[in-house]
Amino acid sequence: MTAIRTLIVDDETAVRRLHERMLAGVDGFEVVATAGSGQEALEVAASTEIDLVLLDVHLPDFSGVEVLRRLRQLLGDSFDAVIISSANDRLSVAQLATASIADYLVKPFSKANFEARLVNYRDTRVAAPKPESTAPQTAPLRQQDIDGLLARRGGPAASADRAGAQGLPSPTTRGRPLPKGLSEPTIKLVLSHLGSEWQSALEVAEACGLSRVTARRYLDHLCGRGLALLEPVYGKRGRPELRYRRAS
Repeated sequence: MTAIRTLIVDDETAVRRLHERMLAGVDGFEVVATAGSGQEALEVAASTEIDLVLLDVHLPDFSGVEVLRRLRQLLGDSFDAVIISSANDRLSVAQLATASIADYLVKPFSKANFEARLVNYRDTRVAAPKPESTAPQTAPLRQQDIDGLLARRGGPAASADRAGAQGLPSPTTRGRPLPKGLSEPTIKLVLSHLGSEWQSALEVAEACGLSRVTARRYLDHLCGRGLALLEPVYGKRGRPELRYRRAS
């Protein structure tokens, strides 16, 4: 049986290490990474193949509910989630239940209970293996949220909607159809955050409220249209960091 690649997400280092040790005692699992925040979990998920997330609800940047929502948008149904948290209020449980979680284990719990839950999950998963990844190429729900928020505030999304209603050509598309999954309001949003200074995709993503993967798609599109410039920055080791700025 192929090991179940597991990501552990908890804001406490000692808890992450404890869960990692307990998981090591259960056959069929492999901890591929740990994360102490929601953003770190999303960064790991964007670059590492995972089958299971052991997820806390109380995180320093945003809740486990939001982390799971973004992970679903990033990876689709290609992974499972087991909630491990002290949060047992009705709202949190109800919100997470709608995200198709595999189990919900309330802290504190015994080692025997932890192992029994994971063994049950493993055996159920083996009996009914998951299909190949169905991860979407974009995050349409999140994009709609962003576009709606910008429109209400009169930001780039609202300007783009008004231009489209008036039949005016957009400078970012120049009459050409957009690649599937990209939206004109978000292209304008990303472009508005690019200036003369070089920025990483992560910096642009944080400024725009996007995931790094989504921001990278939009930045690459802008570079292809000649509206942004790309520069690889080489360090002492490893792959170069890609940085972007607006074309003059």
